[in-house]
Amino acid sequence: MASLPQIAPTWLSSAGELSPEALLQAFLQFWRQHGQPLLRSAPYPEIAPHLVLMAFLHRVVNGGGTLEREYAIGSDRMDLCLRYAAATIAMELKVWREGRPDPLTAGLTQLDKYLAGLSLDRGWLVIFDQRLGLPPIAERTTTTSDTAPSGRTVIVIRG
Repeated sequence: MASLPQIAPTWLSSAGELSPEALLQAFLQFWRQHGQPLLRSAPYPEIAPHLVLMAFLHRVVNGGGTLEREYAIGSDRMDLCLRYAAATIAMELKVWREGRPDPLTAGLTQLDKYLAGLSLDRGWLVIFDQRLGLPPIAERTTTTSDTAPSGRTVIVIRG
């Protein structure tokens, strides 16, 4: 029986390099499709968004990457650091809860420190909005580009 050809995951380039943009698009599609039911079924809703993102990123780990949680840089801690071959993506995860201010400014500042410690010029800030009365995840998930205090580029994912 002939073996099926190997198909590279959508977040890898034809040369086997991690494409952060393709990974982001794959996560957005995954989050829009599965975020709502996964959050509802989680036994610990306060950490559910983190678990969903980590579960998604394990696809990269299964392909030979590494995922470090609460990676220590300086005096603060980053929630996730994804590495695949020569690529490193630093991610700060925030949950926006009812009665709290938008965590964007604090997240940009914190991520900026992590990026400096890793000598990276860009990273991801993921803000999971868990306030009441919001539209479904599929409708409210967006990405924008923002600038950290030092001028580094930050992809802001809101879901």
